[in-house]
Amino acid sequence: MNSWQIVPSLEARHGGPSKSVHGLSAALAERGTVELLTTDPAGAWQREEGRLRIRAFHRGWPRAVCPSAGLRRYMSGGNPDVVHHHALWLRTLHYAQAAAKRANAAFVVSPRGMMDPWAWRHHGRRKAIARAIIHPGAFEAVDGWHSTSEKEAADIRGLGFKQPVCVAPNGVSEPSAESLSEAKAHWSSILHAVGQRPIALFYSRFHQKKRLIELVDTWLDVAPKDWLLLVVGIPEDYSPRMIEDYVLRRGQSGRVRAFDGAGHPAPYPIASLFLLPSHGENFGLSIAEALAHGVPALVTDTTPWSGLNREGCGWCVPWSDYAATVRSATSEGVDALRQRGAAGRGWVLREYSWELSARTLLEFYATLRVGRVRLP
Repeated sequence: MNSWQIVPSLEARHGGPSKSVHGLSAALAERGTVELLTTDPAGAWQREEGRLRIRAFHRGWPRAVCPSAGLRRYMSGGNPDVVHHHALWLRTLHYAQAAAKRANAAFVVSPRGMMDPWAWRHHGRRKAIARAIIHPGAFEAVDGWHSTSEKEAADIRGLGFKQPVCVAPNGVSEPSAESLSEAKAHWSSILHAVGQRPIALFYSRFHQKKRLIELVDTWLDVAPKDWLLLVVGIPEDYSPRMIEDYVLRRGQSGRVRAFDGAGHPAPYPIASLFLLPSHGENFGLSIAEALAHGVPALVTDTTPWSGLNREGCGWCVPWSDYAATVRSATSEGVDALRQRGAAGRGWVLREYSWELSARTLLEFYATLRVGRVRLP
C-alpha cells in the first residue's frame, strides 16, 4: 500500500511526534511504499533511509501554522492510497485533506494528544479559528482516526466524532549498550551528582501541560534532601534559568537542576525514577522510553499508563495523590526501584513495538480502502 505520512515538523524541539511519526513511517515502509512529508524553516531537502523516503519543504510565514507552498504543490500530484496527517490546527492538515479528496485516498488523522480535554480547552479560541480558517472542514472529511491509546480514542469519541478509530500505540526500541554508556559518561561530566545522589528525572517539554512548576513545588515540599530532581527538555513556557531561579527563590538551591535538552543525550541511564505529572498525554513516549531504560515511572492518571500499577513497574495516580506517592516512591530505596525498572523494561519491550503498530495501521487502512477506486 502506498501512503503519505505528513507531519508538520521533524524538529526535535516540537516534541514527541517528531520522533514517533518517524519511527512509525519507517516501520510502515518495511511493508509498503511510504513517503514522509514535512516542512522545515531552513528550506527543502530530501533523503532516503532504507525503504523510507523523507521529503522536507520550505516552511513559509507565519511559521506557527506551517504553511508551505512547496508541500502544497507536491501534494497536488501523486496517487497515494492513504493520506495520513499527524497533528491538528496547522495548514498542512488542509493540504492533506485536499490531496486525499483529489486522489480518492483514505484520509486518516492522528491528533497526537491535541484532543486531550486539557489540550482541547487550552487556547480554545485560537483553535476554533484554526478549525474554521486554517483547515476548514478537515475534521468532518476524516475517514478514520488513529489514536495511540484507548484513552485518546475515548477523547476523540467524547468530542462527538463518529468515524472509526484505530488504536495503534507508539513503539519503543531497546537502547544499545553503547548509547547507555555514552549518555552516562556525558551526564557524569556535567552533573557531579551522578553516582553520588539518587536522581529523579523529568524529561519532556517545559510546558504548562506537563505541570512542571507544580512538580518542582511538590519535590521541594516532600522529596528527601539527598535526592536530586533533574529537569531536562524543550524550553517553551519556562527556561532552565527560570526553573533554577524559582528554586533559589524558595531557598532550596541544589535540589533541582534544569537543562535545555538540545545537544544532550537522553539522561535516562542516570535516573532512578522518572516523573511526569502531566495534565494529559495521548501516549507519553518519554514514559515508554524511561521504562525501556529500566527506570520506573510515576505519572498521573490523565496519561494512559495505568498498567504501571498492574505490572509493578511504577505508579499511575491522581494528581491529588502525587505528592504522597513521590514521598513513598523515593523512600523505597534505589535497589527496590531498580527491580521495578527491570519489570517495566521487560513489559514495554514485549508489548510496544513499531512493527505491531504498523501491522495494526495497515489493516485499518485496508478497511478504509474497501470500495474505493484507485485513480489511474
